[in-house]
Amino acid sequence: MNFERLRFRRRITLLIVSGIIIASLTAAGIFLWEYFKVETFLVEGNYHYSDEEIVGMLEDGPFSGNSLYLYFKYRKKEITDIPFIEKMVVRIISPEQVRISVYEKSLAGFVQYLDQFMYFDKDGVVVECSNIRTGGVPQVTGLNIDHVVLYEPLPVEQVEVFTQILDTTQLLSKYELAATKIHFDQDYRMSLYFDDVKVELGEGANVDEKLMLLQNILPELSGKKGKLDLSEYTSESHTVTFEPEDTV
Repeated sequence: MNFERLRFRRRITLLIVSGIIIASLTAAGIFLWEYFKVETFLVEGNYHYSDEEIVGMLEDGPFSGNSLYLYFKYRKKEITDIPFIEKMVVRIISPEQVRISVYEKSLAGFVQYLDQFMYFDKDGVVVECSNIRTGGVPQVTGLNIDHVVLYEPLPVEQVEVFTQILDTTQLLSKYELAATKIHFDQDYRMSLYFDDVKVELGEGANVDEKLMLLQNILPELSGKKGKLDLSEYTSESHTVTFEPEDTV
């Protein structure tokens, strides 16, 4: 009889202790959920996607509104299923505020192949394939590419052309110029397109000086169509010509 009573007391004690533990864990969970509930997202480093799109990519589950959960999930996680993004890092600024640092893939330009936009990096390696054209990345034409393989270099005769493309896109960014297209002729002489204005840069010499000059010339050509020839421009000669479209 005493043994049965002892077993009963032990069961009651176990139930009470279990209830206390469950209640404590529940209370702790509720506290952590409410205390680390995100109210503000600060997004940095994103270009191809808006702040809202980046936040939407992270909010993919029932706990995505919790800063602690997001921190542990994206602390060292590489992104493999979102085009143009290499990784995103979440840092907790305060329990209700997190900073999302976006690290995008380095893109030098893109070529169009079989109705797809093939984006490549500074080494000419194709890093992304998309049917959507993203702004801010120039199209490259004239390279005579007969096949494209994702994650492999574009097949061109002169691989140095990719360094030239990257240098040019960086200078365009430096001088706040938005070229829609970079074109190479059969001798790898480079031209840039700004809407209806074609800018011939020549064989790649003095590109920095030419684009610095172009920064001042382009506003004067607003609304015009034609060819601006900077191929012979040097700091000594200052040779610049513009041919309207009807004379080109």
